[in-house]
Amino acid sequence: MAGSKILVLGATGPTGINVLRELNYRKRATIVYVRNPSKIPEDLKLSPFIEVIKGEMDNLTLLSTAISQSCAIISLLGPTIQNLNIPPTIYADIYRSSVFPLMHEHGVRRILAMSTGSVSRPEDHWSFMVTVLKLVVRIFYNVAYSNVLAIADVFEREAASLDWTVYRIAYIPGGDDEASWQSDRNDGKTFVGWIGAPGWSIQQKRGALARWLVDAAEGGADEWIRKMPAVSRLAGSEKKVN
Repeated sequence: MAGSKILVLGATGPTGINVLRELNYRKRATIVYVRNPSKIPEDLKLSPFIEVIKGEMDNLTLLSTAISQSCAIISLLGPTIQNLNIPPTIYADIYRSSVFPLMHEHGVRRILAMSTGSVSRPEDHWSFMVTVLKLVVRIFYNVAYSNVLAIADVFEREAASLDWTVYRIAYIPGGDDEASWQSDRNDGKTFVGWIGAPGWSIQQKRGALARWLVDAAEGGADEWIRKMPAVSRLAGSEKKVN
């Protein structure tokens, strides 16, 4: 039976730390499953709302413990241009062999998984910026490109019984310190839809993305279940009032 906490995977990068700050701000019971807890800021590790479990993604015993306590998963697993010495399907393989089976075992249905504009959907509109970025990534960072496509494919083909949303991002500036998160979470309204559609833009601040992800994990994006929307700052929107 599913638990009541939100599980965060890939939480040691800047966006993941923003997600943890958002969850802590809301006093939301959270589990963080990480390989290197030292990358998590001390104030978050000491929070009574955040439990840190140290483990590798192939340690099914520890990962099972984390997933068994969760009601939803926010995943930021994915390639970075700083680490391209990886197999081309490593993240898809993690979902396929570890995450999906354990979600089924423990009755956890909801998962939000990160992707990028390198993944195309039939509903997308043509965008010059995305076309150029996709070409650059495909040529110079092909391992990252292959991994992103594989993530989308494994969700579409092998997660039909789960309530998944693969959220696609592009440029996500912003820091992960508390002041940056607090400012950026209010940076305009969030667009959720198709690349190139009216209102879509190329960027979203990390803090604002974290705010949307937590909203979505708590039931705020159920209309995007089994879909792959682009998430960005709504073009022309003003800074929110907290």
